[in-house]
Amino acid sequence: MPIGNRIYRIATNEWPRAPETGQTADDHKEVGMGLRTNPTQRQRRLGIELRRLRLAAGLSVGAAAAHADLGPAHLGHIEAARTAIPEAKLRALAAAYGCRSEPLVDALVAMGQATGKGWWSEYKTSQGSHTLDLAELESSAKSCRSFQWLYVPGLLQTPEYVRALITGGEPDAEPALLERYIEFRLRRQHVLTESGLPFHAVIHEAALHMQFVSPDIMRRQIQHLVQLARLPQVRIQILPFKANVHPPRFSMPFVLFEGPVPELGTVYVEQPVTPPFICEPSQFAQFSDSFDRFSAVALDPIDLDLEPELHAKRDSLGLIRHLMYNL
Repeated sequence: MPIGNRIYRIATNEWPRAPETGQTADDHKEVGMGLRTNPTQRQRRLGIELRRLRLAAGLSVGAAAAHADLGPAHLGHIEAARTAIPEAKLRALAAAYGCRSEPLVDALVAMGQATGKGWWSEYKTSQGSHTLDLAELESSAKSCRSFQWLYVPGLLQTPEYVRALITGGEPDAEPALLERYIEFRLRRQHVLTESGLPFHAVIHEAALHMQFVSPDIMRRQIQHLVQLARLPQVRIQILPFKANVHPPRFSMPFVLFEGPVPELGTVYVEQPVTPPFICEPSQFAQFSDSFDRFSAVALDPIDLDLEPELHAKRDSLGLIRHLMYNL
């Protein structure tokens, strides 16, 4: 397997995005264009939500399509994210489904009208599709909550920490591809420093003991966490080894993205096999409950504005200082 492909699996859990090609279907002539062969997560999510609303209304594809003057095959392609849907037809479907939540309908319309273009677009030839989808999701999320137990969360990593993480797992990686990935990771971090994305991280103490980076790199990484904690919208907690909490119900790290409305929350699960995005509201609620449980037993957040005497209570800053002393 080429090194370039192997590093995609290590760094992004995904193969490179396939070329944007289309194909014409006989049963889809009313669209007048080729069908998508590689839809984005946003496009797939729109189709998932429209199908969920249709099923909740108890309508068949044919019956629902008739309400919006669509052919059944056309609606099938919309639900499968193979083609777009005009605003008027989306609103007609929502009305037929009995969806009375204007914020939800407006959010679905916005998803359908989004171009998907952003700073990440220039990386289409060097990044996996899931990584590009993640960048787009971060750019549109209302807030983000991350649980990590082996690594520092990606949005909080220093360049040298990223480099050590990737090169340690793939020492023969192509240098140009490696540099491109590091550049992409650092661009993603602008959502914290420029866009002001509200970000809450619970990091297990184990992540700060991992020795795939040198003590000097880890020390600077910890210092970077403290600096980022100064941002008003960033909240960082350390979950210590001694915390009275059962092992994670979900054994993999995960990130919770709050959508424009509660129904559109998304879980990003860091694992290498199945698609990493979870859109089912009940599953989002399960991950959210787990995050809240971890946060409740984690140490108080890093807060440099507290009076010195208030740090007498064991908190995340105190543990971090102890760890740095022992590096």
